[in-house]
Amino acid sequence: MPPTEIQERNRPFAPVMIAIFFGSVLATLGMSSISIAFPVLMAQFHTDLTTMQWTMTGYLLATGVVAPLTGYLGEKFSTKYLYVAALIGYTLISGLSAFAWNIESLIAFRIVQGIFGGMILPATMTILYQVIPRAKQAFALSMWTLSTMLSPAFGPLLAGWLIGKFEWKWLFLMDIPFGIAAIAVAWRLIPYYKLNTPKTFDLPGLVTVILSSASLLIAFSEAHAWGWSSWRTLSLLAFGILMLGCFIRRELMILEPLLNLKVFVNVKYTVSLAVLAIITLNLYSGAYLIPVFLQNIQGASALEVGLILLPATLAMAGVMPLVGKLYMRIAPQWLIVSGVFLIAVGTLAIGRLDVNVSHGYIVMWLTIRYIGLSLTIMPLTNVGMEAIPRELSGHASSVNNWIRQVFGSFSIALFTSLIASRLTVHNQALGLDGAAEAERKLLKAEAFTMSSNDVYILATMIVLVGLPLVWMLFRGKPRNERLEKHKLRHVKNLTQKEQLK
Repeated sequence: MPPTEIQERNRPFAPVMIAIFFGSVLATLGMSSISIAFPVLMAQFHTDLTTMQWTMTGYLLATGVVAPLTGYLGEKFSTKYLYVAALIGYTLISGLSAFAWNIESLIAFRIVQGIFGGMILPATMTILYQVIPRAKQAFALSMWTLSTMLSPAFGPLLAGWLIGKFEWKWLFLMDIPFGIAAIAVAWRLIPYYKLNTPKTFDLPGLVTVILSSASLLIAFSEAHAWGWSSWRTLSLLAFGILMLGCFIRRELMILEPLLNLKVFVNVKYTVSLAVLAIITLNLYSGAYLIPVFLQNIQGASALEVGLILLPATLAMAGVMPLVGKLYMRIAPQWLIVSGVFLIAVGTLAIGRLDVNVSHGYIVMWLTIRYIGLSLTIMPLTNVGMEAIPRELSGHASSVNNWIRQVFGSFSIALFTSLIASRLTVHNQALGLDGAAEAERKLLKAEAFTMSSNDVYILATMIVLVGLPLVWMLFRGKPRNERLEKHKLRHVKNLTQKEQLK
């Protein structure tokens, strides 16, 4: 066993988890806080929702595009140094975003910020599976997931208070103290190690994955304006699929790929990632629609929106440690199936909004939906990652984050396109063009609410597709393997009793 590996195994659990915790909170803060500021930023920069969504979509796309690169950089320079460099870059760009002078510059800053943010989460997951002993990885992953949920819990509330008390610039300036703390803790507490040293850099692979992701995202984003059958939409879709095929073919053929796609040979890993991608599509369907609905349709302030979203995200964060303990006691498929069911029920209920719906109704069903997310994300991730050899864990975590972030950005683009299309339909059905000026505002609010409901109904149908895949994930698990686990647990309990005697 290499000396570095011995040092990692002997490294205390708590310091490494603290260092991971800080970075995960920082990276997810950038994703969770921006949506609550959409109405304020739209007024500040005189833009519409379709353009504004690129501050979130561009960020997510950048995190997805850079994810394949993190596996190579982590092996080249050590995951510790990659992590610290990403934290420094993220913090600096957050400061620059506060001085954006128009919507185009803000989108550009957000894309660059997404590049650094896209390195943070894969790096933290890689450190978790390479440094933390296997016996503690399930609990460690539940804590890692909890850290990614604290920002959705407190980010909107903090952002709403800052915007209401000061101005939108503080939405980005608040990242600076978090970033400085994360850099200091990571440098001090994370061990230096290198498991592999790649000899070559796969530049063609990076170019093809960037071209593929960008082409497909632009096609999904602009299809409602261009038309799904227009030559621009079809050309971008065809080019994106072609580049994706070139990327996959190259990564499977070369000796040192940018992203080792052979991790997909593992069926458990592949199916778990497919279910995670489906849940991600559902998650981002409401990532920005609820704040826009509450502010633009019901007239809530940014701070009030933060308070409305807080109970659901606190419930999600509170359930996560319990899920980590339950994972070791009951079959994970029951956790995942229960979670998918709660997500579907919560999303369907939110798809029955009306203009005057109570905030209590939204809080209740958002809470049920988010508890469902807690029950699914950690078990799915750990079931897949446990099946991957330790030396491939860096590539596996990069693939995991690449797929989830790309699907997140695609879902925002797709649902934004869908809501724009449905707005046209509902405006015509409600007779907006022929309505008197006094009625137009009410009809616009009604049309937006109906369009949002259409999105949530589609999101419900999407998440239900994941149920058959869950059973595929655990189908055929040997009975003797389950019995062996129970036997080991029984022996361990008997040993502990004997020691007490």
